[in-house]
Amino acid sequence: MIQFTQFQEDIENSKVSNWHTHFINSLKARYTNYTHGDVQEWQELIESLPEFESTTANLSSQIQVNLKNNLPLSEIQSKDLINKLKQLHPWRKGPYKLFDIHIDTEWRSDWKWDRIKSHISPLKGKTVLDVGCGNGYHCWRMLGEGAQFVLGVDPSQKFLAQFNIMQKYIAKNNCHLLPLGIEDMPSGSKNCGFDSVFCMGVLYHRKSPIEMLYQLKELLLSGGELILETLVITGNKEQVLVPSGRYAQMRNVWFIPSVESLSLWLTKCGFKDVRCINVEKTSSKEQRATDWMTFHSLKDFLMPNNENLTIEGYPAPVRATLVAKKP
Repeated sequence: MIQFTQFQEDIENSKVSNWHTHFINSLKARYTNYTHGDVQEWQELIESLPEFESTTANLSSQIQVNLKNNLPLSEIQSKDLINKLKQLHPWRKGPYKLFDIHIDTEWRSDWKWDRIKSHISPLKGKTVLDVGCGNGYHCWRMLGEGAQFVLGVDPSQKFLAQFNIMQKYIAKNNCHLLPLGIEDMPSGSKNCGFDSVFCMGVLYHRKSPIEMLYQLKELLLSGGELILETLVITGNKEQVLVPSGRYAQMRNVWFIPSVESLSLWLTKCGFKDVRCINVEKTSSKEQRATDWMTFHSLKDFLMPNNENLTIEGYPAPVRATLVAKKP
């Protein structure tokens, strides 16, 4: 499902061209070790999608794809396309407007983007990485901000299939998703790296968050910017929540620091100019079940009579976004 030829051409013209071979080898290694049993079915689904003579895409204020002259789909076309898109349930990051179809995803990822975009360095002409990108929603928004090359990495092959659908109709190069994790990323180099690295909603899933911060720094060019979003708690620089079991029904939540503690972690890892640009309590309007994600969502993970606590009794999810520079 990866457009290898286009990826090779685009990465060779980017600031991370020296890592081209590493990415290809990492993909081969991961696909050799594991391929989801439904990949062939997803590939056939993508190939069966309707072809249109021409489409236009808006990636700046939203992600919207239109037919030439803004013509609507026929009723038959619309029903058929919805049926095929829903075969890739659940759709978690979005929303997407694909012709006259509104893909109402679990997360209002556009809200997160609107909160941070005016506080980060301009992306125009930049080489950008999104670690843990899901189906690539924010990658398209980065491209909409004028990024020259955007790479998203996420090990989920279903998310890759969802990305490929959008890529088919958005029809823009220089934006790619690879089914890789942070552990598959290359080591740093003085002459190779990204201008901006985004890591949103990942750090609390890592057993060693400090190690991950070092890994993220290695991926940046000198002077590059890390945009880090993660769960936080209220407290001073010495306070970190370590859930004894699940947190908001998530099994793999290891460390939830305070903003001050997270700032200290970044500083001790060698980042400079560390600043918090946003702290936001996650609401059930921002993360919720929809027709496109029908599983349990945030409201099911909070105390029935107290939305300030998770069902386990911990403080309800609050997320902070910090920005830091690599010297």
